[in-house]
Amino acid sequence: MLRFHFTAEDVARTRVAASPHPLWEIAGSLHRFQTRSGRWKYAEWYGLACGNLQETGLAQPVRTMLLPLFPRARYFADFLTPFEGIDGLELALEAILATPDGQVNREMARAARASRAPSWTLRVAEKSLRSDVVNLLRAYHRTVITPHEEGIQETFEAERARLARSMLGEGTAGLLAGLSPVVRWRHPVLEVSDYPAESDVHLRGRGLLLIPSYFCWKSPIALADPRLPPVLVYPVHNVLAAASPKDEAALYALLGHTRAIILRAAAAGVSTGEAARRAGVSTATATHHTRALRDSGLIATQRHANKAMHTLTRLGAAVLGAGQRS
Repeated sequence: MLRFHFTAEDVARTRVAASPHPLWEIAGSLHRFQTRSGRWKYAEWYGLACGNLQETGLAQPVRTMLLPLFPRARYFADFLTPFEGIDGLELALEAILATPDGQVNREMARAARASRAPSWTLRVAEKSLRSDVVNLLRAYHRTVITPHEEGIQETFEAERARLARSMLGEGTAGLLAGLSPVVRWRHPVLEVSDYPAESDVHLRGRGLLLIPSYFCWKSPIALADPRLPPVLVYPVHNVLAAASPKDEAALYALLGHTRAIILRAAAAGVSTGEAARRAGVSTATATHHTRALRDSGLIATQRHANKAMHTLTRLGAAVLGAGQRS
């Protein structure tokens, strides 16, 4: 279990990243190549990414260099996802190059103990090799992340909007409590139950940066070194591409106009009142439709104080995804 210990100052200084972190997205996307878990949710991206990597000649370098550096394991080196990434890809890559050699050596040695890795990974502190890694990360991002940036940004903004609603309605406690099914707020500790190691991070006034991630799947991630700026990377609630008019028509035909609108709104999390406004119906009518969607297993409903919040289930996400592929 991972535990963040808050002071009153930390609660006040908790914030949400303003944009996707490019290196955490790279890390998450590389993990999608290493497991079939969640593959259904990223199926369209996965197929396009594999094709683009083959066409650009990057498939082998990614397989032999990036996958060993970003293993889907208990640990991979913290310096590969630097805090500076909150300000963009190039600043993140500069930070990787500027990381002190001693830190790189310590972290790569720890990574080698956590998972089997090629011996060359222990030489990443060498400037020429680190430069090669940075150039490959830039090319990888351009090839498999950039083509999907618009959809990633839309999903990210929907998540920020959901968090803003929680913050305005219930304060920081409500925001923290609604991050993920495996995250629990027990004042003054934020607990992440589905975590591969026992870790306690005492924030001591530094606050916590929350980084919603498009490619993070199910389990939140944090930096292992408690001396680094505290971050919690967690999966956005739903990963769905924008639908075309033809896709919308297919969804309406399947569910009916009102339920299709409410189901799509649930992709970013929606209250009954918000669902009613989106669909242009009364709250009582929206309640009827959310009940039908819930009984069908397409949405889940959680109550916070006197407000019901509706989010997609796995089946609901699959139905929306099928509508987008029709």
